Amino acid sequence: MKKLLIFGSIIVALFAALAFVTSYQQKEAVKNNPYHKKELDPATIEQLDDPNYQNLILPDELEKKLKNKETVTVYFYSPICPHCQKTTPIVVPLAKKMGIDLKLFNLLEFKDGWDKYHIEGTPTLVHYENGKEVKRISGYREEAVFRNWFSSIQQRNS
Repeated sequence: MKKLLIFGSIIVALFAALAFVTSYQQKEAVKNNPYHKKELDPATIEQLDDPNYQNLILPDELEKKLKNKETVTVYFYSPICPHCQKTTPIVVPLAKKMGIDLKLFNLLEFKDGWDKYHIEGTPTLVHYENGKEVKRISGYREEAVFRNWFSSIQQRNS
């Protein structure tokens, strides 16, 4: 009986230590994160070092740009969206190659964005000029479709 109690205590201690280490690792991963939040969804944490997810825009920044009547192109996405996972490796490098400053807005972390920017599904790209929406495309598409969409933005701005 004594041995069973000792083994049980060891197992409980191991699980407690594992929980502590996991919690500590997650806190370290989100320390100084670009979202300026204390807690992030695990799917967002996985993307913190991914080069395709570096040009982020936070809600306050986007609101300020729109209020100041600036031109901005925003990619609304969710880290858990399978269509976004297929679209991001297409649109982010393509936008960069075409010289478009594509800002990424994470709807998993900033859920208010769904209603505020009238997003019905992800992925969604929206182009704003003078603070007003002028062009939108939603859903997964082939690269050529996104290339044409970005080209039409370039033509508007030239």
